Amino acid sequence: MSRRRRSPEGGPASTERWRPTRGLIEAARGATVPDVIGPGLNVLFVGINPGLYSGAVGHHFARPGNRFWAALHGSGFTDRLLSPFEERALLDRGLGITNLVERATARADELGPDELRAGARRLHSKSCRVRPSFVAFLGISAYRVAFALPRSRIGPQPTELCGATVWVLPNPSGLNAHYQRDDLAEAFAELRRAVGSERTGIRARSTPPRGRPLPAPADHGSRPGAGRPGVSRSATARRDGRRSGS
Repeated sequence: MSRRRRSPEGGPASTERWRPTRGLIEAARGATVPDVIGPGLNVLFVGINPGLYSGAVGHHFARPGNRFWAALHGSGFTDRLLSPFEERALLDRGLGITNLVERATARADELGPDELRAGARRLHSKSCRVRPSFVAFLGISAYRVAFALPRSRIGPQPTELCGATVWVLPNPSGLNAHYQRDDLAEAFAELRRAVGSERTGIRARSTPPRGRPLPAPADHGSRPGAGRPGVSRSATARRDGRRSGS
């Protein structure tokens, strides 16, 4: 059963900064982190799944060394560097966070293709409910597997999710050596410019026209022998970093 981690005292997730013990981190396997979500967001950021540190403290992208919060600030999405414990402040900026898979794991490659596809179906329902303008996935390999789109690349996608423009960003994990801090901030800034252009009615040149809907992931768990996308779990771990998305 999934468990939602609370503060050290056992109450709701704390807004005060604190560091979990090694025991609390290990005990966070299977924990969940509450969505930061609301109707009409400019961008809904989608992590792969919580890491154990995030599961322990109950906040997204909380592990020291994760560069998500620095990339938000460096790209201009936030006017100051927020901490994971201030994540609810994102809603005032029209931003939200969720995950493809809810349960916390030590490594992203602990998630199988069927679990990622099931997460994609949940995300579709969630997006139709809250109607963000953009849905931004944090990790190309998990996106490829979840939606059976093995040739997708970082950046804007020629698809939409319940009316939202789909974008893929690099995984902000500190273990993703393909993107240094400045590169990551620029990738986020490209999305920010597209969001600003759409809000003023002028679409950024790099943003494709509204595209076809994302394909609904098949429920392979009910179809023995069904084919799987051509991205292996080991490839996901190599490209997206060895730890979970947040």
